[in-house]
Amino acid sequence: MIWTVELASYLDDAPWPATKDELIDYADRIGAPRELIENLQELEDGEEPYESIEDIWPDFPSDEDFFFSEDEY
Repeated sequence: MIWTVELASYLDDAPWPATKDELIDYADRIGAPRELIENLQELEDGEEPYESIEDIWPDFPSDEDFFFSEDEY
């Protein structure tokens, strides 16, 4: 399972919290790339729904990871 920011962006408007099946259905309905659906199919089937992309991809880059400060230059 390989995640990219581009793939994860397709889940920005997903109906959080959501189960694995709900996320797969959502990705299919919005026409997400096959790679995203394959990544979602590899998730564990748990009883608890996923609350956000961070539950799926713990290393998901936050806005702070892309913060650029002009003061540093």
